[in-house]
Amino acid sequence: AKGAPWDGVRNYQAAKNLKGMKKGDLCFFYHSNIGKEIVGIIEVIKESFLDKTDESGRFVAVQVRFREKLVKSVTLEDIKKNKALSHLSLIKQSRLSIMPIDSKSWKIINKMSNI
Repeated sequence: AKGAPWDGVRNYQAAKNLKGMKKGDLCFFYHSNIGKEIVGIIEVIKESFLDKTDESGRFVAVQVRFREKLVKSVTLEDIKKNKALSHLSLIKQSRLSIMPIDSKSWKIINKMSNI
C-alpha cells in the first residue's frame, strides 16, 4: 500500500514530532475537530519529507497507511477521566495534533478501545 501523506501540519512542536517519526512507527488516528476521539491506528511508511502543501518550505509531512479501525472509539473525555493518562500532551496541549505516546499509555488506550 502506498498510503497517503500526513501533511498540512503548521504547528512547530507538531512538526518537530513529525520529524521524529520513524518508518514502522504506529500512530493513533485522532479526530481533532469533529468528535475529538481516537478512531484508528496508522503506520508510518515513509519518514519526514518536505510538505508539498507548504509554500514556505519550512514544514514536513510523513507518509502513512491505515492499519486498523478501533473496535470502540476512545474520546478525549474518556482519556481525561483516566488518571493513568493525565500526563499526556493531548490533555495539556489539546491543540497539538502530533505527539509521542509512551508504550504504557499506548496499551491503556488500546485496552479502552477493546483491542
